[in-house]
Amino acid sequence: MRSVNISLPDPLKEFGDDRIAERRYRRVSEHIHELIQNNEKRDADQRLLPLLIEGLESDESELMLHDLGDIRKEALARLVERPNKKG
Repeated sequence: MRSVNISLPDPLKEFGDDRIAERRYRRVSEHIHELIQNNEKRDADQRLLPLLIEGLESDESELMLHDLGDIRKEALARLVERPNKKG
């Protein structure tokens, strides 16, 4: 695991320190780690949305609420298989 040093404005540093005091995290790095993971998940969900809409608009079958979980899993699997395109 690599280390990264960051500088934070006092309010953000205090916010991280508060999380430690609340015993939600043992170290500020755990909080930063969770924030990055949440950011990754949000980005994945944003990339997934067009695939979900495509599935909902398809004429193949009527969707039931329980189908959405399966569609999400399939769409996430497709995203993992795609090459990372940034542009």
